[in-house]
Amino acid sequence: MKFTSFVIIGFAILHAFVQAGTVQSELHEFEVQTVAQELSHPWSLAFLPDNKILVSERPGRLRLIENEKLVKQPIAGLPDIRQHGQGGLMDIAVHPDFKNNRFIYLAYAGKTLRGYSTEVLRAELIDRELKNVTTIFEALPKSRGGRHFGGRLQFSSDGKLFIALGDRGNRSRAQDLNNHTGTLIRLNDDGSVPDDNPFFNVKDAKPEIYSYGHRNIQGITLGPDQTTVWTHEHGPQGGDEINIIQAGLNYGWPVITYGVNYGIGTKIGEGTHKPGMQQPLYYWDPSIAPSGMIFYSGENFPKWQNNLLVGSLKFGLLLRLVIENNKVVHEERMLNGEFGRIRDVRQSPDGTLYLLTDEKQGKVLKLRNISS
Repeated sequence: MKFTSFVIIGFAILHAFVQAGTVQSELHEFEVQTVAQELSHPWSLAFLPDNKILVSERPGRLRLIENEKLVKQPIAGLPDIRQHGQGGLMDIAVHPDFKNNRFIYLAYAGKTLRGYSTEVLRAELIDRELKNVTTIFEALPKSRGGRHFGGRLQFSSDGKLFIALGDRGNRSRAQDLNNHTGTLIRLNDDGSVPDDNPFFNVKDAKPEIYSYGHRNIQGITLGPDQTTVWTHEHGPQGGDEINIIQAGLNYGWPVITYGVNYGIGTKIGEGTHKPGMQQPLYYWDPSIAPSGMIFYSGENFPKWQNNLLVGSLKFGLLLRLVIENNKVVHEERMLNGEFGRIRDVRQSPDGTLYLLTDEKQGKVLKLRNISS
């Protein structure tokens, strides 16, 4: 079933407004506070058990926020990571047992003589330095292009690591299981391949692949049940979509899509449906360029419990989606570009909501509920 942004949230766009850092949304009034600024295209943030926050900057720096103040000196010990098109230093994941093993994981655009692709490293964070840095995954093949790296990371409840990838601008490869392009990867925390992956024993298929047929996954989170994996990905012109991921399934790109070719508006692939290919749970037309997303589970915004929160790069939005029986029944749009391009949406362990703005002078923002 098609849901368009205009139909679902027509009045909600008018209802939510921003004035002097205060937002009146449908269910809560909240303030938007700046925690840190002057960050160069911040891409992701992650919370450490000691109330510190890690922030990645796309040009290749990992920063630390301590006591809500940005530490001037970046985290030491990173390999040489440089921005290449849409790629650079991207997502951060903290190991579920970080208190004991100190492991963090970083996704980045790794370079060799063959070109670039998304790579993932694991390292121990000791004080303000990365030690024992090891590359645990390298997407193949490498290519020269600067588009569609994916780059999101998510640990599952059973300790497996999901790595979201893009098609790198080479559409046809997203349907081939003999490469990593346009796939969702599932690994053990040390980079080895789980033997229950759907293509583990399939000839000529990459055993790391969990699902395929993706254009450019830019958001991944666990559902309220903490088991189901939800993703969203950028479509072309139109057709940004949300999917519930199931092992081994084909999500269609570029054979089916609700988007069209940029500028000229011509059809891509074979239309919007094909047997054996999954329909999105929800899609946006026109595109919003979705970014990070979470299901909210904290107490700070009690009326948003189990709502899906999604950022938007194109329109500078924070979107709230109400889900019933795995269907989106309502969408609310907030912020409306007042704070710039929203790159990431995260919930801290105490239920506070944080946003990142993807700008040359990017910020870490915090939302504070002031509803009566």
